[in-house]
Parts: sequence; C-alpha cells; structure tokens
Amino acid sequence: MVLMILQLLIVLGALWVGSRYGSLALGAISGIGLAILVFCFSLKPGTPPTDVIYIIIAAVTCAGIMQASGGMDWLIQIAEKMLRKHPDRITFLAPLTTFFLTVLVGTGHVVYTLMPIICDIALKKGIRPERPCGVASIASQVGITCSPIAAAVVAFVTISNENGFNISIPGVLMISIPACLCGLMAAAAASYHRGLDLEKDPEFQKKIADPVQREYIYGSGATTLDKEIPQSAKNAVFVFLGALAIIVFFAIFQSALPAWDGKPLKMNLVIQIVMIAAAALMILFCKAQPKKAVSGPVWQSGMVAVVAIYGIAWMADTYFSNYMPEIQAMLEGIVKDYPWSIALVFFMVSVLINSQGAVVVSMLPLAYSLGIAGPVLLGVLPSVYGYFFIPNYPSDIATVNFDRSGTTVIGKYLLNHSFMMPGLICVFTSTIVAYILSTIFF
Repeated sequence: MVLMILQLLIVLGALWVGSRYGSLALGAISGIGLAILVFCFSLKPGTPPTDVIYIIIAAVTCAGIMQASGGMDWLIQIAEKMLRKHPDRITFLAPLTTFFLTVLVGTGHVVYTLMPIICDIALKKGIRPERPCGVASIASQVGITCSPIAAAVVAFVTISNENGFNISIPGVLMISIPACLCGLMAAAAASYHRGLDLEKDPEFQKKIADPVQREYIYGSGATTLDKEIPQSAKNAVFVFLGALAIIVFFAIFQSALPAWDGKPLKMNLVIQIVMIAAAALMILFCKAQPKKAVSGPVWQSGMVAVVAIYGIAWMADTYFSNYMPEIQAMLEGIVKDYPWSIALVFFMVSVLINSQGAVVVSMLPLAYSLGIAGPVLLGVLPSVYGYFFIPNYPSDIATVNFDRSGTTVIGKYLLNHSFMMPGLICVFTSTIVAYILSTIFF
C-alpha cells in the first residue's frame, strides 16, 4: 500500500509540474513519471491511446487547413454580425457563439478572435464585459464534449464500445448538447447582473477619469466586418461542414459502411479518412496553404493536445492497470452505492491535466473496470471539464487580457476569478441534466 501511494504521488507530481509549465510540458513531463514507474518500480507499461491520437491529428489538420483558407474568418464574421445585431443580449449570445464554434471545429482555441469583439460590444452597450466574457470563455471549452470530432467524444464512444456500451457519436451528442446548453444558459443567467454596472463601479470610473486609460478602453474597437472574405474561404467551410455531415451520417447508418468478414469499418477510421480527405480537397480547390495551417493556432493547439494525451494517458494507464484489483477493492463500495460520484473524480482529474480528452482516455477505462454502467458515465460526461478551477488555461488568460475594462480578472487569491462562478454553475447543471437525460434514453 505504501508503494502504491508513493507511485500515485509520482503520477500527481508529474501532472502538477507539467501544468505549471503548460503547453507541451504537460505531456512531456508525464513521460518522466512514466519512466520512473517503469524503470524504477518495474511496473508493466500501459497502452498509449493511439486511436484517439490519430483522430485528433486528422481533425485538427482539417480544421487547421480550413483556418488557413480563411474559412475561420468567415465563421467569426457571421458570429460577430449576430452579436452586433443584438448587443443588449450579449451575455446570452456570446457563450452560444463560442460554444457552437467549438462544436463545429472540435477545439476551443478558435474563439480568440471573437473574444475582443465580445468585449467591444459589451463596452459600447455599457454592459460590464466580465458578464459575457467570463461565461463565453467557459462555453468555448464546454463545447468540446458536444463536438462530433473532438477527442473527448470520440474517445468516449471508442472506449464505451470496447466495454459493452454500444453508443454512437450522435447518441453522445443527443445527451451532451442539450445538457451543456442548459448549463450555459444557467451560467449566463447568473452572470446577467454580475458585479457592478460600469457607471456604478468606482474602480472603473476612476480608471476612465484618466484620458489615456479612457482612450485605451473606448478608443479602439475590434471587428472582422471590414475583412473581405473570398469565395474560396467560404467553399472551405462548406467542405468542412460536408465532412462533418458525412461522419454523422455514417455514425447513424453504420450499415452503409464497407465491411469485411461481417465487420463494418470502425468509426475512428471513418473520422480519420473523411477529415484527411476534406483537408486535401481544401488544399486543392480552396487555396488553403499548408504552411500557413501549420503556423496557425488551431493546428498548434491540436498538436499540443496530442502530446498531452499521449504522455498523460500512457502514464495513467500504466499506473491504474498495475493496481486495478486494489483500486477496485477500495472504490467498489462507494461506486456501487453512488455511481454518480465518479463525476467528482473526473472533475478533479481535469483540474490537474487541462484536457477533457485526456481525462476520458485515462479515467474512463478505470470507471468501466469498477463496474459503472455506460449510461451513468454518459450522464456525467460534462464533468470532465474542470480546468477553469485554476485559471491557467490559455483561453481564460487570453480573455482576461482582451477585456480592456479590467473587469474580467484573476483574483488576488487565485481562485476568486471571473470564471469560477459560471464554470461551477455550468458544469454542475450540465452534469445533472445529462444524467437525467441519459437515465431516460438509455
């Protein structure tokens, strides 16, 4: 038992150190933990999550190529037009736009261009920017469990099917999308009157009393509406949406897939083939530049996610696979009486590793081995998002920097930040709704 706890501390220590450095370090430093477990403690290496990694590579390549073609600019422009048409509803519409952008593209890193626009609209309408910005940043990450090409969703389906819970991607989305939308609207409603109005905020009024600060806050405006979008960029979006439609079609009608020895083509391979083919079409016919895609934020953030999942999931699988009987003995009573409590485990692990896909890949096999039913795990899927708790994620930090008013903040005591309240409300509400829906339908 002492050895088991010591090795667990090594795993947690690697995750903690990696999160401090961020980016590629999270996966790379997990490699140190893996090496210690294998070479110092002679634990048998687990299995790296290659299927999920291949899907991420294919999906982010396709999304990155679309961004390089200018297609992402068109999506952002469409979102901005809607937001500026209804500025008084920015607290509710902003999270919806960031949510659906993430659902389409499979990563929350596509919303950075939209965040300054949200802040600009709020300021011009006299709305405290913290209200829409805080919940919009949360929404950009919540959409990951609602995207048909996100690693978290694909990994959930793949691992569930391997463990006897036959669920499809549309089946997951049927639960996660309405549940997460309920959570986001609850968070937006709680944020609607959050904090002091700008005209009543003494700190803000003191700030704009300085002409230089006033010019900085109100003098410049962010917009994409003046950008000319070529037809080739729009065509790239149509190709990308067509690829998503094909994936969803085959997920629903798997009998239409080619089969060998009575076994149809697996969905993880379908996603890879369709995404890579769509990327090629955009290069050939939509003027997308591959070199520009490689330097873009979508492709780069996706590759960071690949390294994170590779290192974290491999290290976690090595530890858990070697101690599965002991873990089952310790948790069997709790899980049997309160199967929903696994949501707390998912949430806490997410706080550490900053990746919903990595949480699913590393923790879902353990959950199934403990005897937790598939519908229960589907119901608690929204709980894999917990990395807003410590505000060190790039989207949260960027949102703080984009808010020129200074109302979106990371507090003096670290945990009293602008994302805590909407994040907790959203995840809590989404998990409850998803649990209820999963119980009803499965």
